Amino acid sequence: MSKPTGRPRGFDRDAALEQALAEFWRHGYEATSIAGLTQAMNIRPPSLYAAFGDKRKLFTEALEHYQRTHGAFTVRALAEEPTARQAIERLLREAAANYADPAHPPGCLVITATVNYGPESAEVAAELRGMREAGKHAMAVRMKEDIGTGRLPADTDVEALATFYAATVQGMSAQARDGATVDDLDQVATLAMRAWPAPA
Repeated sequence: MSKPTGRPRGFDRDAALEQALAEFWRHGYEATSIAGLTQAMNIRPPSLYAAFGDKRKLFTEALEHYQRTHGAFTVRALAEEPTARQAIERLLREAAANYADPAHPPGCLVITATVNYGPESAEVAAELRGMREAGKHAMAVRMKEDIGTGRLPADTDVEALATFYAATVQGMSAQARDGATVDDLDQVATLAMRAWPAPA
């Protein structure tokens, strides 16, 4: 008599998705294998395919879960603070705390998941690149608002300034993966904010 191939009794889809997210976050998209995923999720391959589809679809769902949970602080910071300067500083401070949090893999999934990839993962890399570009654009939009209110000089190159802070965030993610602590990264945030242009 063959063993059943469906999901195991008591299967917790959300918990399994969180474990899959951790695997992608820790190893990157391409280096994460179905064997590694099923081991981390404590299910057999047929159960994974039945619940989530293939590896690509599972990654998309894990990425969406990341954006709603661990990575949501970036959107909140840009949306909730009254000025661009406050928004960027909050984003950097919260990135420092999040990226070095020992409760999950270090760094940012959106930044690190396709640091190394081959042609078969180019679509995933393009998706993540688009997300990073969207984040940088959101920073620039907030900065333009501060030009309109006089909080930034009228000649501020918001595209360059947004690129600088996006690069800072990406560097903080890399530093976290190299073992930087929350205090280390918070110091980076402090120094980065010194580059903010003085009001007109």
